[in-house]
Amino acid sequence: MRIDLASLAGNPEHPNEDWVSAAIPASGGGVLVVLDGVTPPCGEVGCAHGVPWFAARLGGRLTELSGSRRDMPLDRILAESIRETADAHRDTCDLSHVRTPQATVVVVRWDGAYVEHLVLSDSVLLLQAPGGGVTAVQDDRLDRVPAEVLASVAATDALRNAEGGFFTAAADPAVASRAVTGRTPRGEVRAVAALTDGASRWTDTFGEGDWADCLAVLRKEGAEGLIRRVRAIESDPARPPARHKRHDDASAVYAEL
Repeated sequence: MRIDLASLAGNPEHPNEDWVSAAIPASGGGVLVVLDGVTPPCGEVGCAHGVPWFAARLGGRLTELSGSRRDMPLDRILAESIRETADAHRDTCDLSHVRTPQATVVVVRWDGAYVEHLVLSDSVLLLQAPGGGVTAVQDDRLDRVPAEVLASVAATDALRNAEGGFFTAAADPAVASRAVTGRTPRGEVRAVAALTDGASRWTDTFGEGDWADCLAVLRKEGAEGLIRRVRAIESDPARPPARHKRHDDASAVYAEL
């Protein structure tokens, strides 16, 4: 088994709001967890702790439960992890605020029989078959929101964790039921990768290659190599900033099973 991961802040003067972890439980198999903390617009968010604190709390609990509780499905693990994270600051913060700290989520767990996955919001999971074919598992609800709507803070807030909009892990455990989940027989998966949108933009924004090409870069150059490629493209002054950001927190993890 080979696992490689890397994470780089979009701005060295600001904390990295991503979370990346990998675990190899004593019982066998493995777990990957990737979170992309959602940077709120300027203004009140109802929480004194901030996105990095939230991502670390939620990511840590997801990693622990995914590795230790094989009897729990991933959506239930996400719901429990959200509940426990909310309980940690429920007495000090307004968790009903639409901009309470939140994050995208990818969890992958495997054993000798199956590879399980969960994806919530716009981080990407890649599954590679033994023959080399690559399947991207995505929650595309945010992509369905028109760009002109996302340009408005008020309009985006109205769609955040709301019917007809898009969903992230915030303070409501019920959002776990909105995640894209599934499992694949272990023999049908050779490698997996999870990317926050700061890293996946190599394919989905800049079009430097398809998902199979992206996985090939991860295999040959590692997660750090992919992020280095993204930063080089972003630094080209001839290119407009992607999604209104020149650089974003970028994280990737790759595992050969």
